[in-house]
Amino acid sequence: MFDDAQKSLYKVYGIKNCDTIKKARRWLEEQGIPYQFHDYRADGLSDEQLQGFIDKLGWEPLLNTRGTTWRKLPQAQRDAITDAQSAKLLMLEQPAIIKRPLLEAANGEMLLGFKIESYQRFTQQHRGQQNMTHNQNDIKVQ
Repeated sequence: MFDDAQKSLYKVYGIKNCDTIKKARRWLEEQGIPYQFHDYRADGLSDEQLQGFIDKLGWEPLLNTRGTTWRKLPQAQRDAITDAQSAKLLMLEQPAIIKRPLLEAANGEMLLGFKIESYQRFTQQHRGQQNMTHNQNDIKVQ
């Protein structure tokens, strides 16, 4: 059984019908790792939230240029994405264009995308540390 503090240790951001989101959520559940799920479509995405993601990860990694949402954009619209501000406006307008999943630990560290090995390292690093002070030797996974 997990207490309330453990339940909020991780937050997964994405879109519920995304296959990669489904894989990430299934892996977390199989490992018995509690998390909250934030669906961009159902729960929305504020300017402040997205700016926080951009500040930590950069706009280029967040912008999924390999997905169908990007490929369906007119070339002129794709060409207009040249900086954080233009990318942010597009991501707010079309959150399906944000690379997913985005896994956020309670301390604010983030992991973008899903690979089992990365999730193992990230979750092992953060389990039980939500109440501990992080020192300069901690590994930051971004």
